[in-house]
Amino acid sequence: MNVIPRHVCDIGKFDRDPEKSYTIPAQYYFDRDIYEREQETIFFKSWNFVCHVSQVAEPNSFVTCMIGDQNIAVTRGADGILRAFYNVCSHRAHELLKGCGKAKMIVCPYHAWTYHMDGRLRTATGQKRVKDFDMNEFNLKQVRLEEFAGFVFVNLDSNATTLKEQTGDLEREMRSFCAEPEKLKFAHRLTYELKANWKNVVDNFLECYHCSVAHPAFVDLVDIQKYRTKTYGIYSSHISPPGRPDNTAYHFDAGEERDFAAWWLWPNVTFNIFPGTPNVTVLHIMPTGPETTLEHFDVFLTDEKPSECEWSAIEYIDKVLQPEDIGLVESVQRGLHSKAYAQGRFIVDKDRTYISEHGLHHFHSLVLDALGDLPKVPK
Repeated sequence: MNVIPRHVCDIGKFDRDPEKSYTIPAQYYFDRDIYEREQETIFFKSWNFVCHVSQVAEPNSFVTCMIGDQNIAVTRGADGILRAFYNVCSHRAHELLKGCGKAKMIVCPYHAWTYHMDGRLRTATGQKRVKDFDMNEFNLKQVRLEEFAGFVFVNLDSNATTLKEQTGDLEREMRSFCAEPEKLKFAHRLTYELKANWKNVVDNFLECYHCSVAHPAFVDLVDIQKYRTKTYGIYSSHISPPGRPDNTAYHFDAGEERDFAAWWLWPNVTFNIFPGTPNVTVLHIMPTGPETTLEHFDVFLTDEKPSECEWSAIEYIDKVLQPEDIGLVESVQRGLHSKAYAQGRFIVDKDRTYISEHGLHHFHSLVLDALGDLPKVPK
């Protein structure tokens, strides 16, 4: 992979202490050099979300994804084992699989080199005429894969510690709200293209300081006064007791007053459980440029066909909550270019109430540390 040249970035008044700190400087949200460094130091070295296990449950099924400019395929072989590969032919680098589906073998559209679903090269036309041609040398190049709480992740860094090691109690905590997420089924996908830097989008998720102002129906859905954010290692939790079943966001039946529970996992995925029937929604925040982001909001339910109440919750997310948030982050993105703005001050109170932005400071610390821009703590 290309090595991105290192250049000095001034972090200004950012401080390791959230109660004293300012936000990261505006340039971190639009500078192309910083964006390129993020690809190498964050996304190519972290565990990246791909899909739910149900989406690759059957032998010979596959899904593809992009991590920056790297095309990755996840396949379940005929032997039932999940594997991940760089999704390019070993001959001349033509892309192989597209989207998701099932295939008995992988055939390159360029010169018809053919691979087994476990990545082994099966045939390469003319290879018997080539001196010392080693079939094993041209197997698809494997990527590390891990199943976590019913979801599939990949990591391009062969030396990374496991996701389970890095996340500590996250899976246990998630399962305390949804005991068997692996048994849920993919029910719906919402897709959005945002004119905003990916960190701007994560920032917005990590604080509910704006909720009372921008999300009146969400405030009605949850008990906002008891909404709390806690930070750990590479994730944070965002938990609140539910509001009323007859709230203004969407209706759920009495007896389904489950807590609102959400977790952000470094660097760019969130898992959310909304009040109502058993569910997990996954917000995948994917950078596509210094100031553009693609979002997938995937819904997982007990049945592939949402009920009337479940559809009303999906419509609330799609028609109300997401437009509210997208309007906010796109306005912020434009404002970050103002000559009047350099850094803001985190609102962090000692009691870490619902307005506190310590979760946002936690994220900024991880970004700066990954980029190598955070000064070392004196020994």
